[in-house]
Amino acid sequence: MSRDQKVVALGAASGVVTMLVATWLLYTFMRSSTADPLIYALRWQPVAALPLLAMIVAVGNARAMGPAIDPTLGAEDPAMKVNIRVLDNTLQQFVLFVAGSMGLAASLDPQQVKVVGAAAIVFVFGRVAFWIGYRIHPLYRAFGFASTAYLNMGLIAAAIWFAFQG
Repeated sequence: MSRDQKVVALGAASGVVTMLVATWLLYTFMRSSTADPLIYALRWQPVAALPLLAMIVAVGNARAMGPAIDPTLGAEDPAMKVNIRVLDNTLQQFVLFVAGSMGLAASLDPQQVKVVGAAAIVFVFGRVAFWIGYRIHPLYRAFGFASTAYLNMGLIAAAIWFAFQG
């Protein structure tokens, strides 16, 4: 393994471990819901959308105030290019989060659905970590990427599991 691959592997592994521990801790300390699980999960979707909104605003404001106001000219500076890539990946991850969290919520009872709230909070912090890491150096995006990608894989896998159970 090259040095870069080791940096990415360590970042990804620590992102997954942090995601698992944080989700478990949040789940443990969150109050159970009495709401319909789908309604409960819907209420958490705007929280998960916050990083996406922040990234859209960051890119839009940078375009409006700089030479890249016309996106067809290719005048984006390196920071804006990173923000655009982060925005694109965050949109992809958010779509997966919504599919996984809503699919899982449809199969859970009100006492268990708090996992969706825990996952939404972890998702937000993972996306912010992805953005910060990417801005520092592209290799450092691995922590945030892995924490949200594997969170989404877990949510989708659980939703599919329950779909085939009943």
